Amino acid sequence: MRYGLVGTGMMGVEHLNNLAVTPGAVVTAIADPVETSLGWARDALGSKADGVTAFADSAALAASGLVDAVIVASPNNTHRDVLAPLFDAGLHILCEKPLATTIPDARWIVDRAAQSPGIFWTAMEYRYMPPAAAFIDQVHGGRIGALKMLSIREHRFPFLVKVGDWNRFAENTGGTMVEKCCHFFDLMRFITRSEAVRVYCSGGMDVNHLDEAYDGKRPDIIDNSYTTVDFANGVRAMLDLSMFADGAENQEEITAVGSDARLDVLIPEGRIVHSPRVGFMNPKQATSEVIGVDETALKAGSHHGSTFYEHQRFNAAVRGAGPVEVSAQDGLMAVAIGTAAEISAREHRVVAMTELGF
Repeated sequence: MRYGLVGTGMMGVEHLNNLAVTPGAVVTAIADPVETSLGWARDALGSKADGVTAFADSAALAASGLVDAVIVASPNNTHRDVLAPLFDAGLHILCEKPLATTIPDARWIVDRAAQSPGIFWTAMEYRYMPPAAAFIDQVHGGRIGALKMLSIREHRFPFLVKVGDWNRFAENTGGTMVEKCCHFFDLMRFITRSEAVRVYCSGGMDVNHLDEAYDGKRPDIIDNSYTTVDFANGVRAMLDLSMFADGAENQEEITAVGSDARLDVLIPEGRIVHSPRVGFMNPKQATSEVIGVDETALKAGSHHGSTFYEHQRFNAAVRGAGPVEVSAQDGLMAVAIGTAAEISAREHRVVAMTELGF
């Protein structure tokens, strides 16, 4: 399968590293308007770079006839313009999260994806971390009884430096609750198997980027927040985000509490802990297991092996050997919940999803 890549920055290079260990994958074209970024891609491709054609934009790549499938890893606010010629060419597309920075752009992508002969897959890597995937399977399999409460904690490092510092401003990213947290809102929908009804977010920019300025403009991105989401089926979900907690042993901790038990997953530790209800003052009966991750997958990226497994599923879907597991509609809904959270944090109020047309 011939792959093209649009956007050859940090995430684009991670995709190249994972394609290098994906059976049958051949990178034939890359596109980026920044020569430095193209250089990073060539370095990642190594000896195979000579057989890869570079373009300045997605339109030229789409017109080249060199690719069957395209990965879009360009900055968030470019996705609609980047995708238009790829849709016109009928190519298969794996588009990085967030799908777009605004709900109207995300809706446009959903409409175009529905009309395209190629498959469209929204890249939600966190679904494919092996410990998270095992955790989700156990929740869906009934190990905790009926799910009632879901909490996700990400305590991590600040936003990294990107080309042109585009990720310092909400107008480019959609805001932290869209850019970063769409992953977690997608997980919430996937785990609860329901749709969000209302969102409340308390957040601010309290530690990171306070002394930075770009062309006289100060960054305006949230660096910590608590978000509560009520789902239509009655499940309550919560996200605890801190982007100045890089000393935490585990970056992600997900807890599901059901009628019969509690289940936790810790990443990167990879441990799943099952704690059944035992009644007041009775001995605890918690058990745990560690979910391993293939070393090749771990070394190919910084998302705990998930990008590798995501690529295997996408590749299968393109070949007709598997379904599309993360649709454009899934991408839209993650953007919508993130947008509601951004509004809630800035206006200090609960946001009903009906306000946004959902």
